[in-house]
Amino acid sequence: MFEIKRICCIGAGYVGGPTCSVIAQMCPEITVTVVDVNETRIKAWNSDTLPIYEPGLKEVVESCRGKNLFFSTDIPSAIKDADLVFISVLSNPEFLAEGTAVRDLKEPDRVLIGGDETPEGQRAIKALCAVYEHWVPKSRIITTNTWSSELSKLAANAFLAQRISSINSISALCEATGADVEEVAKAIGMDQRIGSKFLKASVGFGGSCFQKDVLNLVYLCEALNLPEVASYWQQVIDMNEYQRRRFACRIIDCLFNTVTGKKIALLGFSFKKDTGDTRSSSSIYISKYLMDEGAKLFIYDPKVLKQQIIYDLYQPSISEDNPKRVSELVTVTSDPYEACQSAHALVICTEWDMFRELDYEKIYKKMLKPAFIFDGRRVLDHLHAELQSIGFQIETIGKKVTSARIPYTPAIVGSRTASTEPPTKKAKA
Repeated sequence: MFEIKRICCIGAGYVGGPTCSVIAQMCPEITVTVVDVNETRIKAWNSDTLPIYEPGLKEVVESCRGKNLFFSTDIPSAIKDADLVFISVLSNPEFLAEGTAVRDLKEPDRVLIGGDETPEGQRAIKALCAVYEHWVPKSRIITTNTWSSELSKLAANAFLAQRISSINSISALCEATGADVEEVAKAIGMDQRIGSKFLKASVGFGGSCFQKDVLNLVYLCEALNLPEVASYWQQVIDMNEYQRRRFACRIIDCLFNTVTGKKIALLGFSFKKDTGDTRSSSSIYISKYLMDEGAKLFIYDPKVLKQQIIYDLYQPSISEDNPKRVSELVTVTSDPYEACQSAHALVICTEWDMFRELDYEKIYKKMLKPAFIFDGRRVLDHLHAELQSIGFQIETIGKKVTSARIPYTPAIVGSRTASTEPPTKKAKA
């Protein structure tokens, strides 16, 4: 059997970097070279400050960088010297979850390898299997044809996204009836046919994979003349957008139907905790809806850089009418307490663990009154009684408000009331 001694990975991003770093660590006899046209990114991989944050990744890189792991911009040489090139030999989809990518690579549920049903294709499949067999049990390595491999990736992410949209649809019903979506999710999750994972109601899913893969599935179905199937999966995306708009409307409604000129602290900008990735983050869209209403946003995230936040909010789809409004309405802070200073409301958009440990009594004293907390990730469920005793008005995804509201006569904002959904663009495949 052909033995792989040198691997070249084209692309030093969120997938290529961690994947090949773990391969290098687990296969010390194989030389792994990760190449990219982005010179700045390669310099970062070769420095003490890696271009992406992932728990455990720095330790993996530092254990083998310069030994059998190299980062380079010399793409032609790396390809020429390689026995195997990622990603152009085979279909080897990744099933990494950001925040646990290193663990997912070292202890995968499965490794999926698809290839042509030709002698050359089968030979390549066996060679790649041999690499993973250094640390992955053979029983977890699945080999298929190329189409089965590719569709398995799309379907897996579509099913996970579907579960999130499903529980988020129930969260809206819970808020209208008085049910608690956490209690409903627990009861549903104890059914062994369903299970408890991905039943956490929130402001919606983000990241680079879920929306992209669901829309790819929609596109494939439309292209193959399966409009009913395409429409079914499009609803997963539509529900995700609805959840974001609904949460933004709830903020506006609770702040007496207007947020114009009001300071709102937005805690968390990455699409999930333990990553600095902001791609398709719900925080971006919630920021857009609040900026559309003239809110002044003070944004804090422990891992997302200021320039990344500003870049995301300057995108044409977010600031299409008036790009200048980002500089006028958005301030990025390096301290959560500074973000909350003199704020009308505090909005939690990412489930960072540190947000559970903040001194909320200190925060309350510095906020304007009435002081609101909008928990879009249900990270403060265990503190509700304490926060209410401090004086906070608490609004939580999937739970009807039980605390007394301060009487106020709602104002009319322009030509609409807060019950009207903010404008949005339909996702396109």
